[in-house]
Amino acid sequence: MVERSEAGSLLLVAIVDMSPSHAAEGRRYEDAVLAMLSRHGGALESRLYSTDAQAEVHTIRFESRAGYEAFMADPDRLALRAQLGDAAPTTRVIEVSDPSR
Repeated sequence: MVERSEAGSLLLVAIVDMSPSHAAEGRRYEDAVLAMLSRHGGALESRLYSTDAQAEVHTIRFESRAGYEAFMADPDRLALRAQLGDAAPTTRVIEVSDPSR
């Protein structure tokens, strides 16, 4: 989910579903990759957890689309994802706008 402000920033909502029976590994992965956001001009605005611990919802802002694309291509992020294999969470990213801004 991406919002473009006048300055070109993007607002995203990521819905993260943990792999069944691998929720702990998925949360550790999310901890690690969310820590990489600042490398690419991104910031985590909120992180919510489902009551069954099987999903998370993140609100993330990037300074630019290029920063988001660089985050997605980050070799460290890709290596962590490959290392998890089938235990990696699946994520749906939706571009959103905030009409209050």
